[in-house]
Amino acid sequence: MKWRKSPPELIELFNAVMPGPPAQGRKMFGYPAAFANGNLFMGLHQEDMLLRLPEAAREELLRMPGARIFEPMAGRKMREYVCVPAALLVDRKKLGAWVAKAFDYGKSIKPKPVKAKRAKKSA
Repeated sequence: MKWRKSPPELIELFNAVMPGPPAQGRKMFGYPAAFANGNLFMGLHQEDMLLRLPEAAREELLRMPGARIFEPMAGRKMREYVCVPAALLVDRKKLGAWVAKAFDYGKSIKPKPVKAKRAKKSA
Protein backbone atom coordinates (compact mmCIF):
# COMPACT_ATOMS: atom_id res chain seq x y z
CA MET A 1 0.00 0.00 0.00
CA LYS A 2 1.42 3.35 -1.02
CA TRP A 3 0.97 6.24 1.39
CA ARG A 4 -0.38 9.58 0.15
CA LYS A 5 1.31 12.89 0.84
CA SER A 6 -0.34 15.19 3.37
CA PRO A 7 -2.32 18.07 1.83
CA PRO A 8 -0.42 21.39 1.75
CA GLU A 9 -3.03 23.09 3.98
CA LEU A 10 -2.54 20.40 6.65
CA ILE A 11 1.24 20.85 6.49
CA GLU A 12 0.73 24.60 6.84
CA LEU A 13 -1.52 24.06 9.88
CA PHE A 14 1.03 21.67 11.41
CA ASN A 15 3.76 24.31 11.03
CA ALA A 16 1.50 27.01 12.49
CA VAL A 17 0.65 25.09 15.69
CA MET A 18 3.98 23.34 16.27
CA PRO A 19 5.62 24.66 19.44
CA GLY A 20 8.98 26.37 19.30
CA PRO A 21 12.15 25.12 21.02
CA PRO A 22 12.75 22.83 22.73
CA ALA A 23 10.39 21.08 20.29
CA GLN A 24 12.26 19.81 17.27
CA GLY A 25 10.73 19.35 13.86
CA ARG A 26 11.90 16.79 11.35
CA LYS A 27 10.39 14.33 8.92
CA MET A 28 9.40 10.81 9.83
CA PHE A 29 8.49 8.46 6.96
CA GLY A 30 8.37 11.56 4.76
CA TYR A 31 5.81 13.37 6.92
CA PRO A 32 6.31 16.40 9.19
CA ALA A 33 6.80 15.36 12.81
CA ALA A 34 7.60 17.09 16.11
CA PHE A 35 9.75 15.68 18.90
CA ALA A 36 10.45 16.48 22.54
CA ASN A 37 13.47 14.80 24.14
CA GLY A 38 13.64 12.56 21.07
CA ASN A 39 10.04 11.41 21.55
CA LEU A 40 7.42 11.95 18.86
CA PHE A 41 4.51 13.97 20.25
CA MET A 42 2.87 15.29 17.07
CA GLY A 43 2.92 14.39 13.43
CA LEU A 44 1.13 14.04 10.15
CA HIS A 45 0.25 10.88 8.26
CA GLN A 46 -1.56 11.21 4.97
CA GLU A 47 -4.67 13.32 5.75
CA ASP A 48 -4.35 12.96 9.52
CA MET A 49 -2.73 14.98 12.26
CA LEU A 50 -1.86 12.83 15.23
CA LEU A 51 -1.06 13.70 18.82
CA ARG A 52 0.61 11.53 21.47
CA LEU A 53 -1.30 11.97 24.69
CA PRO A 54 -1.39 10.58 28.24
CA GLU A 55 -4.28 8.25 29.00
CA ALA A 56 -6.76 10.75 30.50
CA ALA A 57 -6.28 13.32 27.71
CA ARG A 58 -6.38 10.57 25.10
CA GLU A 59 -9.72 9.32 26.44
CA GLU A 60 -11.08 12.88 26.44
CA LEU A 61 -10.05 13.50 22.84
CA LEU A 62 -11.42 10.13 21.73
CA ARG A 63 -14.88 11.20 22.93
CA MET A 64 -14.94 13.85 20.17
CA PRO A 65 -16.69 12.76 16.97
CA GLY A 66 -14.15 11.72 14.35
CA ALA A 67 -11.24 11.16 16.75
CA ARG A 68 -9.70 7.70 16.65
CA ILE A 69 -6.60 5.79 17.66
CA PHE A 70 -3.88 6.15 15.02
CA GLU A 71 -3.52 3.01 12.91
CA PRO A 72 -0.94 3.54 10.14
CA MET A 73 -1.53 0.02 8.82
CA ALA A 74 -4.47 -2.32 9.42
CA GLY A 75 -3.99 -4.11 12.72
CA ARG A 76 -1.09 -1.83 13.79
CA LYS A 77 -2.73 0.53 16.27
CA MET A 78 -0.46 2.96 18.09
CA ARG A 79 -2.44 3.28 21.32
CA GLU A 80 -0.88 6.53 22.62
CA TYR A 81 -1.56 8.43 19.39
CA VAL A 82 -4.92 9.92 18.46
CA CYS A 83 -5.93 11.23 15.04
CA VAL A 84 -7.28 14.74 15.53
CA PRO A 85 -10.92 15.12 14.44
CA ALA A 86 -11.70 17.51 11.58
CA ALA A 87 -13.74 19.83 13.84
CA LEU A 88 -10.64 20.48 15.93
CA LEU A 89 -8.44 21.16 12.90
CA VAL A 90 -10.52 24.23 12.02
CA ASP A 91 -10.13 25.81 15.46
CA ARG A 92 -6.47 26.78 15.91
CA LYS A 93 -6.95 27.97 19.48
CA LYS A 94 -8.46 24.67 20.65
CA LEU A 95 -6.02 22.69 18.51
CA GLY A 96 -3.14 24.65 20.06
CA ALA A 97 -4.31 23.64 23.53
CA TRP A 98 -4.28 19.96 22.52
CA VAL A 99 -0.85 20.33 20.92
CA ALA A 100 0.38 21.84 24.20
CA LYS A 101 -0.91 18.76 26.07
CA ALA A 102 0.92 16.49 23.63
CA PHE A 103 4.11 18.56 23.92
CA ASP A 104 3.97 18.45 27.72
CA TYR A 105 3.50 14.70 27.55
CA GLY A 106 6.40 14.32 25.14
CA LYS A 107 8.64 16.30 27.48
CA SER A 108 7.60 14.11 30.42
CA ILE A 109 8.66 10.85 28.76
CA LYS A 110 12.17 9.59 29.45
CA PRO A 111 14.51 11.13 26.84
CA LYS A 112 15.65 8.82 24.09
CA PRO A 113 19.42 8.36 23.97
CA VAL A 114 21.15 10.25 21.21
CA LYS A 115 22.51 7.84 18.62
CA ALA A 116 26.08 8.44 17.51
CA LYS A 117 26.38 9.08 13.78
CA ARG A 118 28.42 6.48 11.97
CA ALA A 119 31.35 7.66 9.94
CA LYS A 120 31.00 7.20 6.18
CA LYS A 121 33.21 4.51 4.69
CA SER A 122 35.84 5.66 2.21
CA ALA A 123 35.97 3.94 -1.13
